[in-house]
Amino acid sequence: MPIYEFKCTSCGYVMEVLVQGYVVPGELTCERCGSGEVKKVMSSGHYHQSQTDRLGSYGNQSRKSDSFYSDTRNIGLHAEQMLRKAGVKPTEEFKTKLERLRTNPASVVKDSDE
Repeated sequence: MPIYEFKCTSCGYVMEVLVQGYVVPGELTCERCGSGEVKKVMSSGHYHQSQTDRLGSYGNQSRKSDSFYSDTRNIGLHAEQMLRKAGVKPTEEFKTKLERLRTNPASVVKDSDE
């Protein structure tokens, strides 16, 4: 069941609608103002990068957005890139610690305090 976005032409509100079968936009009403004047709009798309792509596009000199630092998948990219450049294959211990750091960064900080 797809989720479509509809925009109210009266107030500009954009709402998401779970669609079961075909829905005529005229049958919908705006959640905010109650108007029946809604039209289907194109939703934004998303692209998921593989770890290899993330590593390949990583540059430690480039300026990063705030969202880069809030995404835990980016933890350790610099270390991985440096290993790759040096031709060193990461050990299983390194991979395990890095995965632990990515999935639960707080646990690593907590362990270092002890």
